[in-house]
Amino acid sequence: MIPKEQILAHAKKYEAEMIRFLREIIAIPSESCQEGRVIQHIKQEMLKVGFDEVTIDGMGNILGRIGSGKTILAIDAHVDTVGVGDPAQWQHDPYEGKFENGIIYGRGAADQEGALPAMIYGARIIKDLGLEGDYTLYIVGSVQEEDCDGLCWQYIINEDGIRPECVVITDSTDCHVRRGHRGRMEIGVTTTGVSCHASAPERGDNAIYKMNRIIAEIEQLNLRLKGHDFLGKGTIAVTYIDCKTPSFNAVPDRCYIHLDRRLTVGDTKESAVEEVKEAIRRAGVEAEVVVPLYDTPGYKGLVYTTEKYYPTWIVEENHPVIRAAVGAYETLFDTKVGNVGSWVFSTNGVSVAGRFGIPCVGFGPGKEVHAHSVNDQVAVEQLVQAAAFYAAFPTMYMQEK
Repeated sequence: MIPKEQILAHAKKYEAEMIRFLREIIAIPSESCQEGRVIQHIKQEMLKVGFDEVTIDGMGNILGRIGSGKTILAIDAHVDTVGVGDPAQWQHDPYEGKFENGIIYGRGAADQEGALPAMIYGARIIKDLGLEGDYTLYIVGSVQEEDCDGLCWQYIINEDGIRPECVVITDSTDCHVRRGHRGRMEIGVTTTGVSCHASAPERGDNAIYKMNRIIAEIEQLNLRLKGHDFLGKGTIAVTYIDCKTPSFNAVPDRCYIHLDRRLTVGDTKESAVEEVKEAIRRAGVEAEVVVPLYDTPGYKGLVYTTEKYYPTWIVEENHPVIRAAVGAYETLFDTKVGNVGSWVFSTNGVSVAGRFGIPCVGFGPGKEVHAHSVNDQVAVEQLVQAAAFYAAFPTMYMQEK
């Protein structure tokens, strides 16, 4: 069994260090592909805490290792954030890391830099209490998740050659256990027409009018998509529209829309694309349909190209990784876990579990509702809870596997 009281006491002991460290990394802007400075700061904290090894890979992910046992485990947090939007809408400076009444505010507090102090000091607790076993634990600070969730883990598994037996995903769960979420993909649709002077539109073929009929069918397609008892319904939405025209008084000869498709159980890349093609046929027009590629250089200059397809994943409740997470939670916090839920948004689990079939479990500080919002925040109490959980999980997993 895990030494509950000692773990909780040590997590509380490191509260001030976690507050300090989180405020420091919030103060370093780290949008996707601009994470270099925050990665270096995380490296210094890992070295200070006493990790056995700290490496930054070719993509820019940071991996702190403790132990050298045969079972490989990982706890992952992405270090990148979205932008701040309109600064005038924030009640707190998004890059101050303000600490007030037990809450830390700022961009990335909930999504999801708040997990990093808990992970790093959870590893410190493992070393303090001698909880190392026949396992190797990687504490991973991953990059480019907001731009392309899971790309970092494609690199870690395919290029670094690290394939964990299971991974704890620490995106915001309000310190509850999660076991899956819908997948997603992006789809581009392009219509073409014939340009002409707008004073005589009948001479041309307006690509926007063609697209308008497709958009109406996409709206109806969203209503027909199937659902799932656990993960919920698939969705599709137009999220961007653009056109090409010689001038503002000419008929456009090209129109483009970008679609966000959320995938539930049973949806595949192929089925989702075919549904869009069927919507185009219903519209009675011709259009090109593509799954776009992500090919944006990271902060180290690496271009690691992938399709913008992020598979659905779900782990059954009786799997050892879920039993271990539930066991750690119930042991530490004296609270029974009811039904283990799912995230609404997407995480790096789309690659780890969805693409590679490696079981994942979710547990992280912060609330989903605060992610990407001008009220981005995390409760310090949850940092302490999460640190205790991350310290206890490896031992509990080794007992369950």
